[in-house]
Amino acid sequence: SYFPAFLEPRRLAEKALAAVVQEAYVQGVSTRAVDDLVKAMGMTGISRSQVSRLCEEIDGKVKAFLERPLEGDWPYLWIDATYVKVRQNGRIVSVAVIVAVAVNGDGRREVLGMDIGPSEAETFWTAFLRKLARRGLRGVKLVVSDAHEGLKTAVAKVLHASWQRCRVHFMRNVLAHAGKSGRRVVAAFIGTAFVQDDAEAARAQWRQVADQLRPKLPKLAGLMDEAEPDVLAFMSFPK
Repeated sequence: SYFPAFLEPRRLAEKALAAVVQEAYVQGVSTRAVDDLVKAMGMTGISRSQVSRLCEEIDGKVKAFLERPLEGDWPYLWIDATYVKVRQNGRIVSVAVIVAVAVNGDGRREVLGMDIGPSEAETFWTAFLRKLARRGLRGVKLVVSDAHEGLKTAVAKVLHASWQRCRVHFMRNVLAHAGKSGRRVVAAFIGTAFVQDDAEAARAQWRQVADQLRPKLPKLAGLMDEAEPDVLAFMSFPK
């Protein structure tokens, strides 16, 4: 289609401005700071309503991404949460941001969903997983997460899948009992169980490590005893 060449630079400049404003919005920059940024670029400034209009495109894309249909089987699902500060009704409050990442049968990893709520209560996790199921999530065999009881209950209720305790979260918890000077050595020692060829060998190595650490680090060894079936659940699945 015909487009006057003399208008192209203006259109590119407008796109560049929109990209700058949208990036600032995503990074949490205030409207006043965005206005200062636009002025620093040699323009007259930008109002709060103009920022909102420019960022509506982002909201639409995010909404479409989070509501897209999920096709095929997703045998491995990772779920995690973090807390961020947001402004609600003029107050700064802490909210939970939960994210689900999965791997399909072809080995492709993809973010499946995200949601925000007041806390990691079981009802919140259950609603989140049911929303994923309505969008087409199926074929889940193993869910990896931290040991949040509400999340574990929701996984069993909605997905009927095996549960794997996140190794990163477990190591963070267990190494708190190792002392600063010994954490690196203990982490490497425990890690030898994860590289075994099969589940039986992994369990044997895990117990051997726990027994060797028990005399000097009894609390740490006790945590290993308790967590063994959950931390090594992945060993029963294909590599």
